[in-house]
Amino acid sequence: MNNTDAVERNATGRYIFTSESVTEGHPDKVCDYIADSILDAYLKEDPQSRVACEVLCKENILIIAGEITSNAVVDHNAVARRAIRAIGYTDPATPFNADGVTIHQFVTKQSSEIAQGVDRNKGIDTEQGAGDQGIMFGYATDESPELMPLPILLAHRLSRGLATDRRTESYSWLRPDGKTQVSVLYENNKPVAITDVIVSPQHSESISRDQIVSYVTESLAPRILGDWFTKDIRFHVNPTGSFILGGPSADAGVTGRKIIVDTYGGAGRHGGGAFSGKDPSKVDRSGAYFCRFIARQLIKQKIARRAEIQISYAIGMSKPLSVKVDTFGTGNERAAAAYIKDMDFRPAAIIERFNLLRPIYCQTTNYGHFGKPGLPWEE
Repeated sequence: MNNTDAVERNATGRYIFTSESVTEGHPDKVCDYIADSILDAYLKEDPQSRVACEVLCKENILIIAGEITSNAVVDHNAVARRAIRAIGYTDPATPFNADGVTIHQFVTKQSSEIAQGVDRNKGIDTEQGAGDQGIMFGYATDESPELMPLPILLAHRLSRGLATDRRTESYSWLRPDGKTQVSVLYENNKPVAITDVIVSPQHSESISRDQIVSYVTESLAPRILGDWFTKDIRFHVNPTGSFILGGPSADAGVTGRKIIVDTYGGAGRHGGGAFSGKDPSKVDRSGAYFCRFIARQLIKQKIARRAEIQISYAIGMSKPLSVKVDTFGTGNERAAAAYIKDMDFRPAAIIERFNLLRPIYCQTTNYGHFGKPGLPWEE
């Protein structure tokens, strides 16, 4: 399809929207998972822990940095190695492996000036204030049962499918790293077909490209895409020809670099704040979770078919500076505004509502923070 075709499709209410996902062995996701593993370890021992953990990995080096204040004693080194092992990087022949990686740590306590704004009865606002300034968005749509945009939902399913297959004997040639991408054709803002799928799985040298293509087109995709699978989909499998070198052994990873993968695949707006490694006093995380919850309620109560919530905070202040709802012309804007008017956006209220001071964050790290069962903002 050329650019002229794209313009004509948009003019007639037809367009293609694309989203990507990555597997848990992608270098950035490795860092996210280690950061959330450290967060969970602290919350397990001390629910009042303040954690802002960042991770960087490259070849045989792992760097843990950030600010942590807690009564818990956590062995970051051991937690990181367990996380790497759980992901699947255990081969001693590769630079990045659970037992062979060298870990450097640069961790201090949380700034006292931030703490006085977040702790109750210590700052200018006597209630628990936001851990930072910023804007957060939440989005939901009725185009899938999970109330998620279809392209990112299917991309996540394919990535998770790669990881699940890797752990079975039948597909032992699969390796932890991998990426997927799904393009969906919309007509009148409703998904009607998948046009293109990219699947790039890291693999061993023992498997041929033809075998990988066959696995993707004849096993993975039909099984994962279900009713959305058709013979008309254009598949692009490891477009460079091979993907043997992968993970942190081949590429650097950093926490917070997959914020669109973590949310709505670009279908909803993003305020810029990452999630992983942050305790819920950081509204980048808890505020975004609450916005998603509210957007879901607007869809479930049939106030709208698409909804997006934006909130903004100032550091140390408990109440948001602004709250905005947009239904994109798909519902009752006035009813939506009335619905959110009495919602309690204070950080302490969000934390209490979802019981966020517990070790639940490792289950959020991979395949999106939204649209998955078992998460309190999805219930």
